[in-house]
Amino acid sequence: MWSHRMGKDEVITAHVTALSEGTKKAGSVAQTLLNVPYGEGDGEKLDIYLPVCPPQDLALVIYIHGGYWQFFSKEESGFMAPPLVSRGIAVVAVDYDIAPKGSMDVMVSQVRRSVASIVQQYSHISGVYLCGHSAGGQLAAMVLSTDWSQYKVTPNIKGAVLVSGIYDLLPIISTYVNDPLKMTEEDAVRSSPVLLVPMLKRWSAGCEVVVVVAEHDSPEFRRQSREYFQALECAGLKVSFEDVSNTDHFNVIEQLSDEDYHLTQVLLKMIRRTSVSHT
Repeated sequence: MWSHRMGKDEVITAHVTALSEGTKKAGSVAQTLLNVPYGEGDGEKLDIYLPVCPPQDLALVIYIHGGYWQFFSKEESGFMAPPLVSRGIAVVAVDYDIAPKGSMDVMVSQVRRSVASIVQQYSHISGVYLCGHSAGGQLAAMVLSTDWSQYKVTPNIKGAVLVSGIYDLLPIISTYVNDPLKMTEEDAVRSSPVLLVPMLKRWSAGCEVVVVVAEHDSPEFRRQSREYFQALECAGLKVSFEDVSNTDHFNVIEQLSDEDYHLTQVLLKMIRRTSVSHT
């Protein structure tokens, strides 16, 4: 059970509505650049939400959506922009080829290339910040674990907020979630962030990571978040843990559309702190 508020079908319908309406609002309060390509594939597009009067050095939050790697798109992923663009921060919503079109390796490659492309397109970035939810938490963690020597750029990722993420894919192999993904054990190992902490330490040691879990997330989500946090902490990385009270798997991310929400404030404080200390 992922929600204490309503039944499974009801909560998913409400989630889609909240994200869609939030994204529509974002389009009305921000300058938008829609369907910006970061690769040659049809699904390799970004939506960018810019402040009406962008500062010279722009902080950029890149949002990677969830949906068990088989649902959602960038079309519902701009909902968190209003409280950020009003403070001079840009938001980028990333599309990737969800299953069955995209395999896990393809999705990981796409989100990595999307971040590299954004950094190459915008030279006046004061810092890049990642936010990912559920499956997007795993993909954001994979971005942090990237060997950037294979790319033309090394993004200055100053912070990441990983919300109700999945960090060990091995338990998923035998579940219905894997039906469209068709992951082998080898695939799951290759894309499990909890097994790639040394790579994260090598390439993202300066990044502040916030591992977030909802109070009413399932026991498995809560276990994985705690385990990933502890692995990063043991590696000596800059990591904190947020257990957000009175939230479930869905409204823990939906409420980022609200400037007074606890996680919105966590993100804003991270951006303020790191833009001062690292520039």
